[in-house]
Amino acid sequence: MATALLLGTKLRLVFEAGMDDEGNPLYKAKTFSNVKKEATVDQLYQAAHAISVLCKDTLNKVERNDSTEILA
Repeated sequence: MATALLLGTKLRLVFEAGMDDEGNPLYKAKTFSNVKKEATVDQLYQAAHAISVLCKDTLNKVERNDSTEILA
């Protein structure tokens, strides 16, 4: 039976950075590495919003990216 080993977690914040010439939104992202693997969804959400207060752009999306190794 295969098992999964969580190697690392990253937090990615996507900001709305304005509009292009056609009126479509432009996005930019900032990724934070070395996030504690044990961090809960609520903790990551609170951290993302605390960081977004320091930014001029509007927070659009918060993503958690986990890296997992599958072992046989």
